[in-house]
Amino acid sequence: MKGTLRLEWAREHMDVMKAVRRELKDSGALEGVRIAMALHVEAKTGILALTLQEAGAKVRLASCNPLSTDDSVAEALNEEYGLETYARKGESNEEYYANLNRVLDIKPQIVIDDGADLIFLLHTTRKELIDGIWGANEETTTGVVRLRALEKEGNLAFPVIDVNDAYMKHLFDNRYGTGQSTFDGIFTATNLLIAGKTFVVAGYGWCGRGIAMRAKGLGADVIVTEIDPIKAIEARMDGFRMMPMMDAVKQADFIVSATGMKDIVRREHFEVIKDGCVLANSGHFDNEISKKDLEEMSTGQRRVRDFVDEYTLKNGKKVYLLGEGRLINLAAGQGHPVEIMDLSFAIQALSARYIAENHDSMEKRVYQVPYEIDEKVARLKLDSMGISIDSLTEGQIRYGNDWREGT
Repeated sequence: MKGTLRLEWAREHMDVMKAVRRELKDSGALEGVRIAMALHVEAKTGILALTLQEAGAKVRLASCNPLSTDDSVAEALNEEYGLETYARKGESNEEYYANLNRVLDIKPQIVIDDGADLIFLLHTTRKELIDGIWGANEETTTGVVRLRALEKEGNLAFPVIDVNDAYMKHLFDNRYGTGQSTFDGIFTATNLLIAGKTFVVAGYGWCGRGIAMRAKGLGADVIVTEIDPIKAIEARMDGFRMMPMMDAVKQADFIVSATGMKDIVRREHFEVIKDGCVLANSGHFDNEISKKDLEEMSTGQRRVRDFVDEYTLKNGKKVYLLGEGRLINLAAGQGHPVEIMDLSFAIQALSARYIAENHDSMEKRVYQVPYEIDEKVARLKLDSMGISIDSLTEGQIRYGNDWREGT
């Protein structure tokens, strides 16, 4: 079965998860724990879910995005591994939420989320389950933004660990993972050349940094747009052109958004956009490129390739939207590289154990991943790479702890 082979390939190349799997089994901390998951259902996610199941947890899995499921993996998880998975590629909005609710029907003690839709349901239509929730993990920037707003209002109903901002997550997953997988999706969808093109990256967070870096390496002339003056200076000093989106769209052959904010490319931009521009999104939700404005301003729409919709604007120009404006790396590609998700999902698994062991003393707020988990994952990765590093001598430790020693 194709999905089984993909799962086996991922497992073979996720060395950190191999070590974490042994540790979770030996600890017994997740034995019998009910875990509800909403993540992109593909091979690497499958290995995380299976790791938790093999550690003794009862797991249900749904997708966090209607277009990101690998159907072969979902089938294999259900049929070959007996892991309840409710997901298919191309879900309707109704199917998407129905599947999230099926996952919550497990009456979870721990939630593992990407984008915070499961957590949103628990705070709205599934409040009857809140008393049984020990805590949750959140995987991505968009979800963390939602949760911090909920916390600020004083309405967060249980503790949540912000996995996204763990060092071993955002420094590698967001930068190198998104950087590579975004182009995997673009290449699969378009088969177009990047070299020599003007490539606009909206947002210079860790995801935007990775995309801009890869675009530059492929020979593009890269423009970055930002609202943060500090990030704008950083992008300029990293060698990229900086300008407002209104100016950038007039030159852009490609635009990729990676901001976590809605309406990054909208009506006023479509009025002046370059003919033939290719639009893609690497943010979590499909609202960074305004499809509403694009549809209202178009005289016609047709699918010209898998994952490529051509819009003919009223002024005669054509623009191309990839993957319906959803996450291009999973709508058209296979998501982040296996070795990258090995790190992120090790953080997820160890954070789930942390909740299981510490939930009685945790408050209803958003927590950073404990540094010892970050460091453990880093050391396991170094071990898998055969890399040794230095450590401080006793004298250096004394020096660092004694304010009297100046030289």
